[in-house]
Amino acid sequence: MARVWLFGADVDTDQILPGRYAPYMTTEAELGKYPFIEARPEFAREVKPGDIIVAGKNFGCGSSREYAPKALKVVGIGAIIAPSFARIFFRNALALGLPLFEIDLTGKLQDGEQVTLVLEKYRLVASRGTYDLPAPPDFVREIWREGNLVEYYRKYKRFPGQPVEAR
Repeated sequence: MARVWLFGADVDTDQILPGRYAPYMTTEAELGKYPFIEARPEFAREVKPGDIIVAGKNFGCGSSREYAPKALKVVGIGAIIAPSFARIFFRNALALGLPLFEIDLTGKLQDGEQVTLVLEKYRLVASRGTYDLPAPPDFVREIWREGNLVEYYRKYKRFPGQPVEAR
């Protein structure tokens, strides 16, 4: 079971991880102490691996700080579900292997609700219903399977979508 952390629209990267907690201001190992430290101080203390963030539109807007999605990956967020994501946040999360789903569930789920994410079937099971999540493209699933884009590259010596060289 996972807990739902419900957020509104336009959650920016400074809310996710304020700049003063950037790895170059603290350390990368400490990133897990600071997600939502000002917006929801209880988050960093109470979040558990596998928990789900459900938010409104434009999640991750603001600066292009890669350490904002990295902090969410460090604490083990299972997925982020929102109707839309800021483009750079989306790309950074994808590279880190953090599952994102573009669908609006904000009116269907409650903060603190216990749910089950069935990632391989793109489904979220809640007490009041089961929600099908949009299936990601093949290359995204490949990155998730390997853990992140760097691990994908290390294993296959190419990026997803690049043709395999004949030997």
